[in-house]
Amino acid sequence: MTAALASMFDRRDIGVTRIALSSGAILFGAGDVATHLYLVREGLLGVFDTVRSDDPRLVAFVRRGDTLGEMALLAGTSRTRGVVALRDCVVDAIGADAVFAAAQVDPEVMRELATLIARRASGTAVPTTLPRSVLIVEMAEDCDPHRLAHALAKRCVDLGYRAVALDGAALDLDVSGIAAAETGFDIVFVSALAHEADWAAACRCHVDRVLLLGRAQSQPPPDCALCSTEPLQANGLVELVLERTAGTSIRPSGAWIAATVPAQVHHITAGGEGIDRLARTLTGTAVGLALSGGGARAFAHVGAVRALREAGVPIDAVAGTSMGAIIAAGVASGWDDDELDTRMRDAFVTTNPLDDIALPIIAMTRGHKVETRLHRHFGAAVVEDLAIPFLCGAANLTTGRCDTFTRGPIVDALRASISLPGILPPVVRDGCVLVDGGLLRNLPTEMLRESHAGTVIGCDVSRAIGLSPAEVMPPRSWIGWFASGRWRRGPPLVSILMRSATISTHSEIATARAAADLYVMPELDMIEIRDWKSYPRAVDAGYRAMAAALATTPAPITHLRAVRESRRPRRD
Repeated sequence: MTAALASMFDRRDIGVTRIALSSGAILFGAGDVATHLYLVREGLLGVFDTVRSDDPRLVAFVRRGDTLGEMALLAGTSRTRGVVALRDCVVDAIGADAVFAAAQVDPEVMRELATLIARRASGTAVPTTLPRSVLIVEMAEDCDPHRLAHALAKRCVDLGYRAVALDGAALDLDVSGIAAAETGFDIVFVSALAHEADWAAACRCHVDRVLLLGRAQSQPPPDCALCSTEPLQANGLVELVLERTAGTSIRPSGAWIAATVPAQVHHITAGGEGIDRLARTLTGTAVGLALSGGGARAFAHVGAVRALREAGVPIDAVAGTSMGAIIAAGVASGWDDDELDTRMRDAFVTTNPLDDIALPIIAMTRGHKVETRLHRHFGAAVVEDLAIPFLCGAANLTTGRCDTFTRGPIVDALRASISLPGILPPVVRDGCVLVDGGLLRNLPTEMLRESHAGTVIGCDVSRAIGLSPAEVMPPRSWIGWFASGRWRRGPPLVSILMRSATISTHSEIATARAAADLYVMPELDMIEIRDWKSYPRAVDAGYRAMAAALATTPAPITHLRAVRESRRPRRD
């Protein structure tokens, strides 16, 4: 579509201004008046959502042959997003008068523009931040970036994508060969050894992503980070890959993170563990799982995870809210089905975690039992060193935003995410008050989508029928209530507070559902939100719902997002 439009302008004698942009230069910013349509001749630009000016988010790449800026130009509005050169670029700028004049002479010009805008507005022309070229740089002399490049290329071919691994010798140290390779392959891997600093530096201006390859058992070399103002580094396109010896556990990565300042950390072994996941991540075929909060109903997630594993569906990233965050953290920690089941029973089923009743000044419980159990099962582990990438959210009552935890102690993240207002004391961090994430984003599919380009599966246990009148009636006999032990579940007020924290509006549900490629809602109306003893029934309901959903998917789960976006691998 855009190639056809570029060809139309090439055939016409219209006013075109050719602009050379150095890497990092701003083409236009959000709020700027739209005066030109742009055709990208060389290089790569990034489109940034600047709704939050303190945290611009990369939402799309614009490549050679693409157009940009046509929607605001034709609508006569200001730019809604900013565009920055991520490589050295050459861009043709065509003024509004020239565009409209060309459209008057040749209606096909306006038809092409209208079709392009319609496709973008309808979602059929989906923007992507998936890389076409990836540079792998050796950061420790006992690593092998060439081997990793070839391994990733092979995995990508197995996934159905055309991939190639190249190094300085194959390209004869000519970086123009990277762009040439992009025309024939879906993804190009370029590798550079530690002593090839000049080659690596030259390549950085011609790739979409940089992977810094380090050795987990060693310390990072001095001054190994890229400049924080370099476009790829500043815009979250530099990632860290830590390789460890096969058969060993993940090592703490804090020193490497401090030295390289990566957007994400990937853990692999020399034997190949983790490389499949990295290949799926780079091709947009990774599978992310988002789990909602919902009290005891969230046990359904345990069954849903088991159904996914039995079907052979990889789980490459997880996100969770409240109780869903705890189960997601277990998955991210590498717990198998038996371990996940055993730990959930120990933490929440054998005895009630919310029966350390307190004088209700801040909350009805002290929260000590919950914290003790979180420490028992997750210890001192940190989010960035989990086997699978993990996210969880908490509602920030100070700022009114949903805070996302991507680094730091797992226990701290989970304690904030499950702090049901009125039931558990809130968490105070960096001068802010954090409570249960379900207040703002109970099913975190949208949160996962912001950092995950592949398939997103959402498992929602919050949409079951809420509270029945019987659940909020005071006990007929307080003596009998205490004698029976039902007091350990808390008074009816607990159910009211828990349901209030996990209820979702129709618009919130629609937003969460739109961000999911597969949406699963187990039948849990028979399970009360604080009935921890209902664990087996909830697990079974989650298993059956996920198994039924998987049986009806129109494409392999790994490629569900790619099919939905018509982003299939090229076969020619």
